[in-house]
Amino acid sequence: MKMKSSYSKNQGCRLASGEKFLGKWHKNPYRVIRKLGEGANGTVYLADSKQGQVALKVGLDQMSITSEVNVLKHFSKVQSQMLGPSLFDVDDLTYENKTFPFYVMEYLKGPCLLDFMNSRGVEWLGLLMVQLLGDLERLHRSGWVFGDLKPENMIVVGPPARIRLLDVGGTTLIGRSIKEFTEFYDRGYWGLGTRKAESSYDLFAVAMIMINCVYPKRFEKQGEKPLVFLKRQIERKSILSPFKHVLLKALQGKYDSAQLMKNDMLKALSKGLEVKAPPKSSTSSQQVKRSRKKSSTYAKESKNRRPEKKQGYFVEIFLLSSFFLLLYILYLFGQMM
Repeated sequence: MKMKSSYSKNQGCRLASGEKFLGKWHKNPYRVIRKLGEGANGTVYLADSKQGQVALKVGLDQMSITSEVNVLKHFSKVQSQMLGPSLFDVDDLTYENKTFPFYVMEYLKGPCLLDFMNSRGVEWLGLLMVQLLGDLERLHRSGWVFGDLKPENMIVVGPPARIRLLDVGGTTLIGRSIKEFTEFYDRGYWGLGTRKAESSYDLFAVAMIMINCVYPKRFEKQGEKPLVFLKRQIERKSILSPFKHVLLKALQGKYDSAQLMKNDMLKALSKGLEVKAPPKSSTSSQQVKRSRKKSSTYAKESKNRRPEKKQGYFVEIFLLSSFFLLLYILYLFGQMM
């Protein structure tokens, strides 16, 4: 059907807000709401459909769209994975005798990873990375590497909070050359590995994403050795201290699988919880006893006078809070497994 969109060789098909069209073959109706984003292989729009609001990607050529559709179809076969959005429709639209391929997928609502960290706190970093590593392990076992892994391609949905990945255009079969990458998360840019699609490529990106979460503005490569520079950046941020060993192993390509990195992340999280628990000491016990004696004395002096709060009360509240926090974290782990 005829459309009002403008077209150029480099721009592809540009859909205007409010524009309506039917798929060429399946005749499903769509109405464009607004543009969500644009990449090397096409433009993604938020659109209304029979299924409600969806994300609709119009591609520049059939080959790139077919590759992405195949990845989404693969994801849909592994229901427990929930890595990328669900695929709803694949079709063409026609404008002035030119055919543009498009596909329709689930519209995922939620903040991107960096926005989530900014609003909820970087304390969530370890938990979300554990979940992400579990999903990447299943992806790698099925023969794929995500490739262009970065915060812009990661959205946090929930509750419970969970990462879902957007833009599967860089997903590559293991053994081939990475199709798309972003320099900051690319080990080739840092001189710490090749751009061959393998598990360690994604795991390097996971380490850089964790670093990016505490350096939201990122930073550029310096003159010194890249690993020395990155190690120094990690050591400057206390929030990364529990994960220093894990990050350095990932940056050097020492993990053969996402599962091994996930196991080390869980150990780091467990140690972090142990450090937060208040140690029992004779000093605190003495303070509690003195507090009790004072409270007893004041009660005898006047029935109407309110006794002083006990130091032990605050310790007890802290311990109870830590206990319930631990239960909540265990619940989140259960959701992620």
